[in-house]
Amino acid sequence: MSLKLRSQDWFGRKGKEGILYRSWMKNEGMPNDMFDGRPVIGICNTFSELAPCNAHFRSHAEAVKRGVLEAGGFPLEFPIMSLGETLLKPTAMLFRNLASMDAEESIRGNPMDGVVLLTGCDKTTPSTVMGAASVGLPTIVVPGGPMLNGRYKGHTIGSGTHVWKFDEDMKTGKMSQEECEFAESCMSRSIGHCMTMGTASTMAVMVESLGLTLSGAAAIPAADSRKKVMAQLSGRRIVDMVKENLTIDKILTRKAFENAIITNSAVGGSTNFVIHLTAIAGRIGVDLKIDDFDTIGSKIPLLLNLMPSGKYLMEDFYYAGGLPVILNELKEKLHKDVITVTGKNHHQNIKGNTDCYNEDVIAGYQKPFQEEAGIVVVKGNLAANGAVIKPSAATPALMKHTGRAVVFESIEDYHQRIDDTDLDIDENCVMVLKYVGPVGYPGMPEVGNMALPKKILQKGITDMVRISDGRMSGTAYGTAVLHVSPESAIGGTLALVQNGDMIELDVKKRLLHLHVTDEELAKRKAIWKAPPPAATRGYVSMYIKHVIGSDKGADLDFLQGSSGSEVTRDSH
Repeated sequence: MSLKLRSQDWFGRKGKEGILYRSWMKNEGMPNDMFDGRPVIGICNTFSELAPCNAHFRSHAEAVKRGVLEAGGFPLEFPIMSLGETLLKPTAMLFRNLASMDAEESIRGNPMDGVVLLTGCDKTTPSTVMGAASVGLPTIVVPGGPMLNGRYKGHTIGSGTHVWKFDEDMKTGKMSQEECEFAESCMSRSIGHCMTMGTASTMAVMVESLGLTLSGAAAIPAADSRKKVMAQLSGRRIVDMVKENLTIDKILTRKAFENAIITNSAVGGSTNFVIHLTAIAGRIGVDLKIDDFDTIGSKIPLLLNLMPSGKYLMEDFYYAGGLPVILNELKEKLHKDVITVTGKNHHQNIKGNTDCYNEDVIAGYQKPFQEEAGIVVVKGNLAANGAVIKPSAATPALMKHTGRAVVFESIEDYHQRIDDTDLDIDENCVMVLKYVGPVGYPGMPEVGNMALPKKILQKGITDMVRISDGRMSGTAYGTAVLHVSPESAIGGTLALVQNGDMIELDVKKRLLHLHVTDEELAKRKAIWKAPPPAATRGYVSMYIKHVIGSDKGADLDFLQGSSGSEVTRDSH
């Protein structure tokens, strides 16, 4: 092999350093010829029993290892921080950047020539890709796969999406606590991540559309044996990628990001896609702005009938043909001169695998489920740097709406007052939640789809306009304006909104306007005081001081860009 492998800077050394780097590895039972110059493949495993969506990754890692060994490589598995969306407080998003640092430094500091990322739950995908992008080695992603469809009393139920439905049903007396606890087990009945088009599934689609996975990887259910096949084939392929010097920067081009935006629109992907893709772009050096998501993707039709925008789930998506069918329908919209981990473009990858087996799940481009489904960016005096809304999961009648603001000054204020019978609110009002952005919460939690007051739900009303600087679960639905930037905690206009102010949302005009004069806002700004920081030590303190705006990906300012893979100094 003519290509000099970086792992030989460890294992190919003579003298003391070579002894140090090889000898202790041999206590794992490694024969001497494993250090003979074959490609060393790091398997970055986000397995954790505290991240239930990723709890099956041990078997996936073994499948990858088989593939690496078959291709003549040397597989070495390593763990990094795993972010479980369902358990980690105050929000997994707070630690996405920390996990990316873990991935980056683990990859750079160890003797690997290529890396396989085992990802599943929401933040494990962007964090590992961000870390890998800042190093620049050949990289391939193996998505963990969605759960099997939930089934309850003869009905299909979706993870996340039905959490909000069950909560509403309990509030209105349609469901008892006992029934809810039974439904929980019906919803999460197999290994895997959320099987709706929530953030986890969106991230799987994202990495496939970026070209970081083998074709068809995104939709395979975690429990399907073909998921392990995909893992094994990925192990084989990463060895060849090392030999071809097919590094991640050659795949993650501007055109690849545009392909991902188009594809996300077509599948009705999560609004969290915006913040994660922007952060990845910041690491690889691609100039991606929040407006790009609107200009490139907002006019793309919805081709996938999945919750929360539709009625089916990821298992159905896979049986209908998976993402290759979607990519084929988008063939005239996608850039064709973009390579993937195979060394080929999407069109070459999907050849012969584009038949749709259920047109009620995947629609043709000319007969979509919705004409325009992409994420929309709205701006105005309330969001000078932008805010996002997902029309496919919102109520059409609320896309143009002006209403009286009902303001919650914190998440605690919201929880305390939302079901107070004396709360002055009706269905025409606009719910406003402050201080839940990256700095304010901190970490920007998924609270933007605020549950409606009980008295509104009892009237049969299930949606209202809701505005915040926080995020919304990709599994959620409703007319929620999210990621308002600048955020309230740093003095954005959102901090100045008062009860009774009139707020106008006009999605068609891309407008989010607070009907308060500039003079009045200046008066309010003069007496506004920033909330005290949530922490004064540790990682959280560092995060608050260095996190950039949500419109730029909410990465830490000093993590943007790349440091490469070279390490010039030895450990002894």
